[in-house]
Amino acid sequence: MRNVTVLIACLFSATVCAADANGEYIARISDCVACHTAEGGDVMAGGKMFPTPVGDIFSTNITPDKTHGIGNYSYEDFEKAVRQGIAKDGHPLYPAMPYPSYAKLSDEDVQALYRYFMHDVTPSATPNKENGIPWLFSARWPLHIWNWLFTDTPATATDSAKTDDNAALIKRGAYLVEGPGHCGSCHTPRGMAMNEKAYTHADAAYLSGAMIDGWYAPSLRGTGMSEQELTTLLLTGKSKHAAVSGSMAEVVSQSTQYLTDDDATAIAQYLLSLKSSQAEPTRAAATTASWSNSPQAGKVVYNRYCSTCHGLEGKGTDNNAPSLINNPLVMVDDPTPLFRVISQGAETPTTRGNVAFKMPAYNGVLSEGEMRDVINYVRQIWGEGNGEVSQEELAGLKPATH
Repeated sequence: MRNVTVLIACLFSATVCAADANGEYIARISDCVACHTAEGGDVMAGGKMFPTPVGDIFSTNITPDKTHGIGNYSYEDFEKAVRQGIAKDGHPLYPAMPYPSYAKLSDEDVQALYRYFMHDVTPSATPNKENGIPWLFSARWPLHIWNWLFTDTPATATDSAKTDDNAALIKRGAYLVEGPGHCGSCHTPRGMAMNEKAYTHADAAYLSGAMIDGWYAPSLRGTGMSEQELTTLLLTGKSKHAAVSGSMAEVVSQSTQYLTDDDATAIAQYLLSLKSSQAEPTRAAATTASWSNSPQAGKVVYNRYCSTCHGLEGKGTDNNAPSLINNPLVMVDDPTPLFRVISQGAETPTTRGNVAFKMPAYNGVLSEGEMRDVINYVRQIWGEGNGEVSQEELAGLKPATH
């Protein structure tokens, strides 16, 4: 009898450990660490700043500390916060917390998350920071209206119309992207109320690309990449012809590099199944006749400082420096992302078994005029005829805050 009791206890313990391991995995691919961990702070203890149009907000302490964290949350409290954006005391969370996407999490995954946070995350007595939102906009009650207007999304977000052998894989990819991965938070354009214009692949606006905090999150529909390129980009932050930087570098280092090979493949298959969003209006070929400075003035600068890595033809170097051909930062109308990369540099994430590639910052190396010229050259040659960036426009572009 004693042996039977021990066996049952061992089986129960193994089940709990497996569930908690799944909770840690879901927390990773949901990007909880990146958003709720400030630089130099305790893991999951909050304090990371996020700029918004109405002021800066800070992520909260989600460790199981009973005073400053979520240690007093029941499972019901936790589930309501994750899926509905409602805290234990009833106040609505700011939608910087992607609860419209987390609403799609399965019961099993939410339960595993709760066990993980309550038993495996180290408690931290770090107090939550006050948000930097002016009192006129700090009232929480309007968020109930926002939730009513913008979070009524279909519960069956993982449904797929595919009926071939890849149906299960694509359905898993849809769940990961539309649910825990909340990829639409960056890659889907937003409306006037800062709401995502779509939450599932059923709407062509979903994952069609968006500017966010001065960075361009490109369209994930019709990327033109192969399955192998997409999975490599998710797991390492770079592929043969592409590389991530800016906010996405942190997503890779803190989240997607931990995907299992099967889940990375599922995401790639799902993205490849999406139809391209409506094509942008065709731009006429750029003419330099009316330009105050010919983009060719930047060719000398490009050849001297950029061609070593990106090549004279802009093709990049395989598995290292990204190609400038069809590069989203070059193709997008807004020159801010390209300016940031050139002036402040960029670095791909360091991931397991992969060393980061670092592009140097040229602010202080290039004059303002040279910076303008090389931006115009790159945009004119590889940006499908993007218009000229004037010196005045360049001076008004904002540097990255993170």
